[in-house]
Amino acid sequence: MTAAASSARGKPGLRILVVEDYEPFRRYLCSTLQQETDFQIIGQASNGLEAVQKAEDLQPDLILLDVGLPKLNGLETATRVRKLAPLAKILFLSQEFSFEMVEAALRAGALGYVHKLRAQSELLPAIEAILLGKYFVSGIVRGGFGGAAIAKPPVRHEVKCCSDDAIVLKCFADFIATTLRAGKSAIVVATEKHRTGVVQALNAQSADVNNAIKRGQVISLDDTETLSTFMLDDMPDAARFFDAARGLIEAAAETATRKRFPRVAVCRECPACLLRKSRMAAALRLEQLWNIIAHTSMLDVLCVYALADFKKHKYVFHSICAEHSAIYSR
Repeated sequence: MTAAASSARGKPGLRILVVEDYEPFRRYLCSTLQQETDFQIIGQASNGLEAVQKAEDLQPDLILLDVGLPKLNGLETATRVRKLAPLAKILFLSQEFSFEMVEAALRAGALGYVHKLRAQSELLPAIEAILLGKYFVSGIVRGGFGGAAIAKPPVRHEVKCCSDDAIVLKCFADFIATTLRAGKSAIVVATEKHRTGVVQALNAQSADVNNAIKRGQVISLDDTETLSTFMLDDMPDAARFFDAARGLIEAAAETATRKRFPRVAVCRECPACLLRKSRMAAALRLEQLWNIIAHTSMLDVLCVYALADFKKHKYVFHSICAEHSAIYSR
């Protein structure tokens, strides 16, 4: 465990509650964690009801939680634990792994989800990530997801760092024009100035963007208003984010003329808006949520940042770039 993670805890000895009904795997988890001098196993539980009671009594810093628990499943357990031990961070470890299950776990308040087959290599990195307030999902960095092959086009979640506004507008316009030519739909989340400029640039390319907007094939949204729909206590809330994003994606997909994946492309600058306000943790978490839903819904996602913003906040540059499949600078 790094010094940064220990500092994030603010006190020595991470107090952990291990919840797992399969006794051999529970022994493995405890044995692995006890090898770390910063960790303290304060309790174990083999079913959901027992976990809820121990979480309330012990108030752990971290709960390792299985999904398929007897008496009360892991998702319902997490929902109850959040009310009784609100400071505890939750990390799911499960044999079951699907897009839907990961989303449900994050909706229930977890910060991480690790496939049991990856526990040996990912358990400690996952713990370190969530202690720093980040999401961690097995195999979702740089194009993978859960180690399973996906018989669909690869997900694009790209970031472009632009040196001036003219390049920002060109990146957005080229991305949307390519999307429309492919028969897909586009969601644009940007400032009013940039959205107006993009429309003008697309009209200059004879992209007929005005009709595309009328048909709903291009959905144009203000970045600040969009952020307000899923922010809670100055941080993106997973449940609100998934609700908002799913509604937009479904509405856009209905208007796509091409019905094979990926049907929807998203270009946005919401995280950049947060970065300009020095809300680095919120920007990173939002990138992580978009990365998760990009894999869930097979999206093409383009994130545009001003190069000047990254120069001001160099220490978050690598963390944000790590959530993308490709990085470009213009």
